[in-house]
Amino acid sequence: MAIISNAVTIADAGAFSASLGSFVHIKTITITSNVASISFVHGSSDVVLDSTYPIYKFEVINLHPDTNKVYFGFQGSTDSGSNYGVTTTATNFGAFHTEGGSDASVGYQSGGDLVQSTSYPQIGAGDRLGNHNDNNFAAELTLFNPSSTTFVKNFLCSTQHGGADAATSNNYYAGYFNTTSAINAMNFKFHNNSSNIQSGKIKLYGLKDS
Repeated sequence: MAIISNAVTIADAGAFSASLGSFVHIKTITITSNVASISFVHGSSDVVLDSTYPIYKFEVINLHPDTNKVYFGFQGSTDSGSNYGVTTTATNFGAFHTEGGSDASVGYQSGGDLVQSTSYPQIGAGDRLGNHNDNNFAAELTLFNPSSTTFVKNFLCSTQHGGADAATSNNYYAGYFNTTSAINAMNFKFHNNSSNIQSGKIKLYGLKDS
């Protein structure tokens, strides 16, 4: 059943059947007006984020901020979303190119690093996301074996967005949640300049075990 509440439309796996190869659609959350963040909590509103699947993928589509020059970030929770602040180590590199062709670069971006930090990462550190009418943010985040109580939780994230300075910005972000507790919730937001998510959607898929 699909639910619409506070400008957020939630479509769960029971609403329709969809798959992406071996990926099984679990939930889509759609934003139509300002919200501070988006959360996927295992066991809440039909979200599955446990040992059912060994790998989970989040597809971030057309997220648009309500303020300019913002970073995208995500964080995990081991207590079903009561707290988002798992100790994380991560690094990134990226490339950007201005629309006018006057500036371009590729390389390591130290501003996006996390070193045993409980903060949200600054994804898009090379050129922050703009809030121009045609700017949006797209990303794929893969989370490996979040239910493990033996190992840390590795993740990979690739992004593409229109920068605040009229540039295309492509980033690759990777790291791990340094905990042997199960990750059972994920939160996504723009986390500087007091920005909200104005519109867009995030889809959650689970990868079938072989």
